[in-house]
Amino acid sequence: MKSISITRTRHRLLPDATRVLAKPFLPGEEILLPGQSRAHLLMQRVLTIPEARVAELNAEILRRFDSRHRDFTHVLERQFEAVACYIDGGERVSAARRLLIGAYFTHEYSIEAAALFNPSIVLSPDQRGVPAGSIRCVMSVRAVGEGHLSSIEFRTGVIDGGGGFTIDAVGPHVVGGRRSPPQHFHKRYFAAKLAELGAINDLSAGVLERLEARFTLDELEASLRALEINGPPAVIWFETVQIIRVLASSNYVTTFPADSHLSERVIFPAGPNETRGMEDARFVLFTDVDGSTKYYATYTAYDGFSILPQLIETDDFVRFTISTLNGAAAQNKGMALFPRTIGGKYFMLSRKDRENLHLSSSSDVHQWDDVTDLYRPQQPWELLQIGNCGSPIETEAGWLVLTHGVGPMRRYAIGAVLLDLENPQRVLGHLPEPLIEPDEDERAGYVPNVVYTCGAIVHANRLVVPYGFSDSGVSVASVRVQDLLDALLSGGPC
Repeated sequence: MKSISITRTRHRLLPDATRVLAKPFLPGEEILLPGQSRAHLLMQRVLTIPEARVAELNAEILRRFDSRHRDFTHVLERQFEAVACYIDGGERVSAARRLLIGAYFTHEYSIEAAALFNPSIVLSPDQRGVPAGSIRCVMSVRAVGEGHLSSIEFRTGVIDGGGGFTIDAVGPHVVGGRRSPPQHFHKRYFAAKLAELGAINDLSAGVLERLEARFTLDELEASLRALEINGPPAVIWFETVQIIRVLASSNYVTTFPADSHLSERVIFPAGPNETRGMEDARFVLFTDVDGSTKYYATYTAYDGFSILPQLIETDDFVRFTISTLNGAAAQNKGMALFPRTIGGKYFMLSRKDRENLHLSSSSDVHQWDDVTDLYRPQQPWELLQIGNCGSPIETEAGWLVLTHGVGPMRRYAIGAVLLDLENPQRVLGHLPEPLIEPDEDERAGYVPNVVYTCGAIVHANRLVVPYGFSDSGVSVASVRVQDLLDALLSGGPC
């Protein structure tokens, strides 16, 4: 293997417990005497507070929390609207009491109190004011807070003409997105996912038959109500209806205030399949055959028991459309989309069996059925399992794929393979030794002895690799692209 000189920068992004999100808080829904939920009882207690005392409490709440959140009173008002159903008989409440009720049903969540790691990086859609020879980038990071709950954060920065990387300071607040249903669902995708979930039967078929090829959430609910009213007893249709509603809720749109800074935005778990987190987003700037571009990201939704590969789509990092990935090849972690089609087809790296690299192709970015073996662990440092470290990067020599390998003592290292541009199933070369291994000062952390990235970028003839270390923080390394390609090709094909 030819020598490769790795440059580690001084960047260290570490968890910051002061970055807090104001999010809904609902007390346990267990039923207490006299047959009411805790949320209902809390609402009754807040409604008995004298109006004069309400003003005093609001003043204290604003003193403590207003500076910590963007448009804090609007956050409280939105949360009041979400829990107003617990007010008996539609009782009218003052504007001041609405804010107080909102505060009782809101809490701060420190989104990165436990860890900040596993970044990906792409060219920013906003290149205004960037010096000549430099590029502005967007970096996604996995943030972990209380209960090991993962969300997706962002950072911005500039790579200069010499390959130097500057990361911008974060904005003063953390902003959650406003969730809404998608404009429409595609019946074909919806039915395919129901089939994967084992929920295609006479009942679900009847629900789908009443819908057009594209349908809205309201139209789906109308079809479900028809089943509930005119169908068999609830004991027969209950499970099917529940699966249909969970699937619908797993497809949604998250929109952020356009005037918020990108580093303030956090995509927080919202779908039922990601109640325990959104893990390891791999963002890629995708260029279509007509020259138009869009950002995609694959990530792993986790509900505490099972995982589900999901897809994010955005044009501007303000509005994100989140949907399920379908098909036999979309069944495990670590899917990474190629940045363009090849021969008219989309291609995706995956790890279908949790141990080896696989390659999938499809004519539809949402449906993945064809999957083939691509690369199996060969070296001691990767014998336990291997996977990709983000979307392939196109070079003149081939598709450059960063990999992660797991070896003795469950130690993670970053390697690389090179794939043929026109036939990506053909492996042109691979590194016999790791490209990046944990340094001594990177070995200790939440998960020791790990380096891992979800995507890199090429600029100024250098490959810039932000990477997580020991599931605790983010560092950055870079390498000359030609040095890496020479090393990949020096060993010959696999």
